[in-house]
Amino acid sequence: MLSSQDFRKYAHQIADRMADYFEHIEQYSPKSQVSPQQILEALPMHAPEQPETMEAILQDFDTIIMQGITHWQHPSFFAYFPANNSYASVLAEMLTATLGAQCMVWDTSPAAAELEERMMQWIKQAMQLPQHWEGVIQDTASTATLCALLTAREQYSQYAINERGFENDKLTVYCSNQTHSSIEKAVKIAGIGKKQLRYIATDEQFAIRIDSLEEAIRKDLAEGYTPLVVVGNIGTTGSTAVDPIDAMGEICKKYHIFFHVDAAYAGSAALLPEKQSFFKGLEHADSYVFNPHKWLMTNFDCTAYFVKSKEALIRTFEILPEYLKTQHDQKVNNYRDWGIQLGRRFRALKLWFVWRSFGVEGLQKTLRTHLALAQTLYQRISTHSDFEILAPMHFNLVCFRYKPTNINNEETLNLLNAQLLERLNQSGKVYLSHTKLNGKYTLRVVVGQTNVNQTHIDQLWELLLHHKQVLSN
Repeated sequence: MLSSQDFRKYAHQIADRMADYFEHIEQYSPKSQVSPQQILEALPMHAPEQPETMEAILQDFDTIIMQGITHWQHPSFFAYFPANNSYASVLAEMLTATLGAQCMVWDTSPAAAELEERMMQWIKQAMQLPQHWEGVIQDTASTATLCALLTAREQYSQYAINERGFENDKLTVYCSNQTHSSIEKAVKIAGIGKKQLRYIATDEQFAIRIDSLEEAIRKDLAEGYTPLVVVGNIGTTGSTAVDPIDAMGEICKKYHIFFHVDAAYAGSAALLPEKQSFFKGLEHADSYVFNPHKWLMTNFDCTAYFVKSKEALIRTFEILPEYLKTQHDQKVNNYRDWGIQLGRRFRALKLWFVWRSFGVEGLQKTLRTHLALAQTLYQRISTHSDFEILAPMHFNLVCFRYKPTNINNEETLNLLNAQLLERLNQSGKVYLSHTKLNGKYTLRVVVGQTNVNQTHIDQLWELLLHHKQVLSN
């Protein structure tokens, strides 16, 4: 085991390794190139009986673990949505790990609870969110969404389901056919049932159709169902489509339905005045979620969850056994009652470090840089005869496909684009992912990595041109 002196020695060494990693990250492939089971087979079958040296552990980290790492902080990581970070965030994570605080209630770390409260206020102010909302940090948007559905369920039942279990199998939930899979998972876990989830058609921009939504609600009411929750999107996973939040809010108000808004990725753009139009109508929402750990230079995991009624949230989740009672319970926020987990990490610390290190203007500058870089790529793709844009670009996600002028068969085009994606990712120089939009195999490029610059966009463009040419021969 390590002594204090050993810890100091290796902590300095690892700090140097961390700095080297950030400075030289481009020497790695964005996507790990190992085969399935390769890492598993390199690891011993059994734990060591005797202590091993830190030198041996770090050696295996270099030779085994690093082979199987996909480098999410690589500036040519264009896949999925990013999980970017920053120097300030990493330093805060180091301190969080050192403190090892379990921040379940105010008494277990007063600074953690009060910093979390203040950070949620900073975010509300800077992003022009409804000031009557109350915020809490969750681990992921999936957890926040489940909290929203459970809160809606309990409000509907006057908190009876928490007491005696589920007796009504006629509750329904509505979302667009582009909504993230976490909605379906939450519907199942909340006991509402997948068959009660209504996927609503979308328009040519992949936003929910208001007429179809209201039609589905009326149909369910006529058949004896109880519409419980409507989920709106500000930036869907497939194409960052934006639903008409204002109109959806009016429908929810009309039919007395809980309204949850998912802006997991694109929510960071609320920092920009020029993007505020996408957030019109948020005042109608009963709950709202976005992830600073995606596009706000904050290490995973860190999700901002806001609610109109903190009383409803707390009443849904609070449990007060004798061993958790404290003399300050009526004066402070005990965030263990604001969600599913009892145990909570000190996530507010990294938000605090990031927002102070960058400042609001610095965060805005970084977001605008990403948006501008995405726009340059969008222009190149949209004006090239062999490529086709497949979705509007509201933020910094470009959705497109390779479409040679002499090929019109959709099955052939899907296969061709799957081959193009595989070639790009196997190059070891970039990492992209895909989706399907209207049945079309769609390549996605998200320009949101903290340190991405024009050089990386140029390299991606050259790779696209090269590999599509190889496929055409």
